[in-house]
Amino acid sequence: MNVIYGWFANRQILILLLLVNVFGTVYGYYWYGYQLADTPAIFLAFVPDSPTASLFFSLVLLGFILKKNFGLFEALAIITLFKYGIWAVVMNMLTFMTTGSLPLEGYMLMASHLGMAIQGIIYAPFYRIKPWHLIVAGIWTIHNEMIDYVFGMMPSYRDLLAYMDLIGYFTFWLSILSIFVGWYFGLRKKRFTLSFIK
Repeated sequence: MNVIYGWFANRQILILLLLVNVFGTVYGYYWYGYQLADTPAIFLAFVPDSPTASLFFSLVLLGFILKKNFGLFEALAIITLFKYGIWAVVMNMLTFMTTGSLPLEGYMLMASHLGMAIQGIIYAPFYRIKPWHLIVAGIWTIHNEMIDYVFGMMPSYRDLLAYMDLIGYFTFWLSILSIFVGWYFGLRKKRFTLSFIK
């Protein structure tokens, strides 16, 4: 196990993963461009969910490269990567079930977002999350939920508009599960931990 994690802690791997996440973050903000153009300024920080999650993880990776831990960003990253990673996979699967088809972009989004969820957990043994980090990240996540489904700022899936109430309900409980994932992998006392390879 330590050999595998030694590979994940390799500086070149971290730099490569950072570049991939930075690219994904930039593309994600571009993808949200049309929606951001119509979003009131007060909500701008809460609309581009997935690119913000990958931005958090990019900062985590930058910290790893510098041999540092940014605990708050680690908590935000594991919770939001898991939440929005799983959310996007489920929404694209629902789109396929509803319409009977899915464009190539949909399959690409499913693969990339599943990768988001996985990478946040893979690097959890390196996290140094404190209780207050998890509390703040949990508040951010639930608050984002309210912005999306109370003020109508959620991503637009036109084929699923008829199911918005159910999607909002599902997303709330996915947020709760994601916070639990953050605690289980990033904070609990008996979790698996590792130090960086020198």
